[in-house]
Amino acid sequence: MAVIQRRGRRIMMTDEERDTYLAEQRTCRVATVGPDGRPHVGALWFCWDGTSLWLYSITRSLRWSHLGHDPHIAVVVDDGVEYGELRGIELSGEVAFVGEAPRTGEPCPELAVPEELFAAKYFGMEVMPHDGRHAWLRLTPKAVTSWDFGKLSDPPTV
Repeated sequence: MAVIQRRGRRIMMTDEERDTYLAEQRTCRVATVGPDGRPHVGALWFCWDGTSLWLYSITRSLRWSHLGHDPHIAVVVDDGVEYGELRGIELSGEVAFVGEAPRTGEPCPELAVPEELFAAKYFGMEVMPHDGRHAWLRLTPKAVTSWDFGKLSDPPTV
């Protein structure tokens, strides 16, 4: 994973800060592009395993259809209200479809960790429930940009 920080190196998150932030946050925004060139952005739940972002998507969604034509994706996870609270991460690259689609729980060793993380994070469970409508997308980012405006010593006043 390449860290792409065009500007603002002093507000960039460390690897440890990034991992903690992605473990704590619950919703990301996922951007895809359809075969007609139209972009689509939608909110989605996710988990981070330290290397890849795992997205649990409805297989009959516009997002899924777009990714079937073009696996390139950009994902933003951000939060904050006041200027000095703004934090976030943008991850981009190509997704891989992992496991059966839709997911019914067939054995898939590659999904053991993300399903354990996701089940604990969103359902408070040890075992992932499967609804026969969702499936997994794995983004091992080619580029990562992060920001934490709390690292600025003198945020601007409004």
